[in-house]
Amino acid sequence: MSYQFITSAKLPTRHGEFDIHIFENDEGQEHVMLTVGLSAVDQNTDDVALSHHLPNSLSSSLSHKDAASNQNDEALAKRPIPLIRIHSECLTGDAFSSLKCDCGPQLNTAMQAIQETGCGAILYLRQEGRGIGLTNKIRAYALQDQGHDTLDANLMLGLPADARIYDMCGPMLAHVGVQAVRLITNNPDKVAYLTEHGIDVIERVPLVVGVNDMNAEYLATKRDRMGHLLDKDFNTAIHLNK
Repeated sequence: MSYQFITSAKLPTRHGEFDIHIFENDEGQEHVMLTVGLSAVDQNTDDVALSHHLPNSLSSSLSHKDAASNQNDEALAKRPIPLIRIHSECLTGDAFSSLKCDCGPQLNTAMQAIQETGCGAILYLRQEGRGIGLTNKIRAYALQDQGHDTLDANLMLGLPADARIYDMCGPMLAHVGVQAVRLITNNPDKVAYLTEHGIDVIERVPLVVGVNDMNAEYLATKRDRMGHLLDKDFNTAIHLNK
């Protein structure tokens, strides 16, 4: 599946101002990237190859483009390694402040950290409920209300434990010239995916926030059954917003 950039604008938030970029896949599904200190790079790689076939005036114009591109490359080389958070949509946590998960606090803490760092991005992926959709997520919640954990609830519905994909991340990061990241995550699958697709994960930054009595078991399931990198004692885990 291919992804293309659609449009961007300024987005003021309570954490500070971001640039918001919209991407769309072949099926019309939209994904969002919020950035600070990252500019879109020139995606036109054919100009240099074509320049010697063009009239002098156009060739000269492309030479100016080449110079601008070289300046842009120098700027990319000098900027710090950006702080990146890959965050899958969670309506209940992000918008309704649900205590059943830690998604809302994770999103807000990452946004604040990126603002404070001055260089980074939130890749907000439209794959609700770890990819199973909102309706199935609420069905899984109903099973959790009966005492089943988050993984078993999905399996009882005939759904995968985690149906998320990350193939949109490469094109989104390429749009702003990112090839190396400091990745905010507890999930080793995200580190592995980026690494396998040519993105250098310089550092994994743990993110343990929003722990409460309602989601402690949920977090323990992610740690014990889904391989998330969380300390045995959440109270002693490394906090991004310490």
